Amino acid sequence: MKRFAVIGLGRFGEKLAADLATSGADVIAIDKDKTVVEALRDKVSFAVRLDSTDEAALRAQGVDKVDVAIVSIGQGHGQGFEAAVLTVVNLKQFGVPIIYARSEDPVAGEVFSKVGATGVIYPEVESAQRWAFKLLAPHVEDRLDFAPGYSLARVKASSKYDGKTVKGLQLRQKYNVNLVAITRAAQAANGATAKGEIVNVPLPDTVIYKDDILILAGADTDLAKLQQE
Repeated sequence: MKRFAVIGLGRFGEKLAADLATSGADVIAIDKDKTVVEALRDKVSFAVRLDSTDEAALRAQGVDKVDVAIVSIGQGHGQGFEAAVLTVVNLKQFGVPIIYARSEDPVAGEVFSKVGATGVIYPEVESAQRWAFKLLAPHVEDRLDFAPGYSLARVKASSKYDGKTVKGLQLRQKYNVNLVAITRAAQAANGATAKGEIVNVPLPDTVIYKDDILILAGADTDLAKLQQE
């Protein structure tokens, strides 16, 4: 299970931390405000009040060992932006593999990228719920909501799928998702399928090859559990 740190519990950060935790993720929630930390304590794995610019304090809470960190500190004034930048720098020095920074404008976003952020979140454009899904399911390339909590998702087949049949993968049995269609990534060695060909009715004996695009339908929570190794 991936471990997340959400630093800065304003409206976006609080909702993101809660959505990640609701989906079963291990979440450390951090803020300088005792009130917001207490409000989230029962919704996440661990909530703590500390100054994220304090490198020693972050290490003491195990933030240096998380898989993904999201810096969502409010930047309505200069000190907030400075604290967010210093936090990203600390996380980068720790060697945290993936670091996202919430930004209120493109100029600030450029700064975050230059100091080590893997990506930048613009909450005015994308919701916390959508970002929670992105963080939990990086294997999903794109998705289309067709009902609350349900989506059509594009997933690239990994090497573990190569040469296996639809029946052999047991996607419905293991993950409770349905394979709707397949777009071929390359021509099969036997010439049976061509690159770009769409298999719109996959049968139990249909073979899947590495890098094929699988169109899957299911609940967002089930799609997020679909692991690509």
